[in-house]
Amino acid sequence: MLPSEAKKIIEPLANGICPMSGEVLPNSSPYNNPQVIRALFAALNAFEFQIRREERRNKLPQNAGKGWTDAEDQELLSAFNEGVQVNEIAKKHERTPGAIAARLVVLGRISDRYAAYVKERKV
Repeated sequence: MLPSEAKKIIEPLANGICPMSGEVLPNSSPYNNPQVIRALFAALNAFEFQIRREERRNKLPQNAGKGWTDAEDQELLSAFNEGVQVNEIAKKHERTPGAIAARLVVLGRISDRYAAYVKERKV
């Protein structure tokens, strides 16, 4: 079960509502016990965190987190040396701008990630 599906069941329970019927749960229900309610809300927070993390992952470029090939390194250095902006290089390589800047540091082309963006302003 996906976190988003589980959330649809746990959220009503945490609010004292039967997720299947939509009816208010009786006061005698174990789901109305304060400790159970706290536990359900803690579970909801955990699901929200997982859902947001998955949404962020889905928005990342295709090559985010993947290793670099020698050919990619050469293309990156060539584009950077030609004055192509980091954001454009990132789009071409399907990586984040931060990954481009970090790779330029690893390759010894710049001293720190900030330098990748300073160069953009000068072009």
